[in-house]
Amino acid sequence: MMAQTWQAFLASRGAQAASDGLRFGDAREELAAARSGSIVAALVDLAVLAFAGVDARAFLQGQLSCDVAGLAAGRSVYGCYCTPKGRMLANFLLWSEGEQFRMVLDRELAPAIRKRLQMFVLRSKVAIAESGEALSLCGVSGPDGAPALRSELGGTPAQAHEVRIGPRATVVRLAGERFLLALPQASAAPLWDALALRLRPVGPAAWQWLDVVHGLPRITAATQDQFVPQMANLELIGAVNFRKGCYPGQEIVARTQHLGKVKRRMFLAHVVDADEAPVAGDAVFAADGEVQGMVLNAVQSPEGGADLLAVMQSASAAAGELRLRGAHGPRLELRPLPYRVE
Repeated sequence: MMAQTWQAFLASRGAQAASDGLRFGDAREELAAARSGSIVAALVDLAVLAFAGVDARAFLQGQLSCDVAGLAAGRSVYGCYCTPKGRMLANFLLWSEGEQFRMVLDRELAPAIRKRLQMFVLRSKVAIAESGEALSLCGVSGPDGAPALRSELGGTPAQAHEVRIGPRATVVRLAGERFLLALPQASAAPLWDALALRLRPVGPAAWQWLDVVHGLPRITAATQDQFVPQMANLELIGAVNFRKGCYPGQEIVARTQHLGKVKRRMFLAHVVDADEAPVAGDAVFAADGEVQGMVLNAVQSPEGGADLLAVMQSASAAAGELRLRGAHGPRLELRPLPYRVE
């Protein structure tokens, strides 16, 4: 792309600025394609932190909730970064490329997370950098996604969390028919153009909706320092390793696990009649006016209204009516997650 930025390139291919990032046409059509078609999504809302150096693996093992020491080349893992009190500052997808690591997380959080991690490098031989324009991210989903990737790249990862590293793209397979692609600058534009001939281009909101309905939360600025990992079901998706050594917040996270059933959990819900779209940080109320939880992520739904992930008191979620923003606010309709929540 030479001096052309990824955002400028996408604009030249029809992307238009929107409140939720960018779109390629009508938002409802993008969501419909994400639900029942095949898409290529421009993930401009995500960023990549790169970790290099002979001590990178050991350093990350001592900072993150996931098992970095045992992370093999060609594999990925979900994880989170916590305060000493066990509250999440960010969550992410991490993979190794030899002894180097790539961490994908919310773009707004990336600079502060990099700065905070840098404070603890001390004498370790670790370099932390934001990939910026050197890597562009996109997502592929739907039944035509894997054939399109095979046609362009010669193959795809076969199982969830498998990583295929090549000169034109690093491809991480996610649960279901989804792939995350990290594209070097030289191949980003031509590969996007090739995929867009076979898949419906969409903006980040459609991909966020897929994350929500798959029960994959994202910590953002509105929800930093609010939840221990289990409240967002992160141990259920392999983001917390309880056999590894110390990391910030490890004692709190381990104690929460060993005390038994977590009293607050993340649930998937649908909102039909909200006059104002729900956003991260909105409160969830019981019918008696008591606050029961907080919205983690919320996106427009292809069926109208909004779909959201919210951390709530488990007993309240099982027992009664829940409302958004107040006792008389829009009603939440709970829906099943793709994994079992105890």
